[in-house]
Amino acid sequence: MYIPKQFEMKEVAVAYDVIQENGFSTLCSMHEGMPFATHLPLLLNKEKTYLYGHFARPNPQWKDIENQTVLAVFHGPHCYISSSWYETNQAVPTWNYVTVHVYGEVELIEDEQELTDTLHDMVLKYEAPDSSYNLQDLDADFLAGMNKGIQGFKIKINKIEGKAKLSQNHSLHRQELVINQLEQIQNTDEQKISFLMKANLKNNL
Repeated sequence: MYIPKQFEMKEVAVAYDVIQENGFSTLCSMHEGMPFATHLPLLLNKEKTYLYGHFARPNPQWKDIENQTVLAVFHGPHCYISSSWYETNQAVPTWNYVTVHVYGEVELIEDEQELTDTLHDMVLKYEAPDSSYNLQDLDADFLAGMNKGIQGFKIKINKIEGKAKLSQNHSLHRQELVINQLEQIQNTDEQKISFLMKANLKNNL
């Protein structure tokens, strides 16, 4: 990923947070000599050494993905930045965004218990704290039958790089103008970007 120095995510802990908060990723690999991508949730393990996920078995991507170095892209908040928000109209619009790229080698999961454990952890992460649903309550035969329709995998993390483009290449005054405008937009991404921009300004002051 092209990362100008001022946009580089220097703390790996911040990258982990982006992964945890934006787990629905784009997983890219080579399949039959062509780039191939699947959109699917990935789960970071507690040791932060692996990403876990699963394919629908009819998806051909898994059939030649083992031992490949793949790219998982995690998209954080992003939004349009209008040049009309600046102190001058002699400027061009842009896009602010946060993203993390993870590179690693794929291992297919063949152990039934390991697969079930990862599915349980995935459901636990996304179910509401007061949800009555628990994967462990499912009939064992039913769950085993459902598991036959998926192929579990894990990605051994080799490299993580993050980019947070938050108008750092503009003056502090202009960044404040952008934040003021974003705060007036009720969309979630604009609100998140304004929050991150304020946090970045505070850390730089």
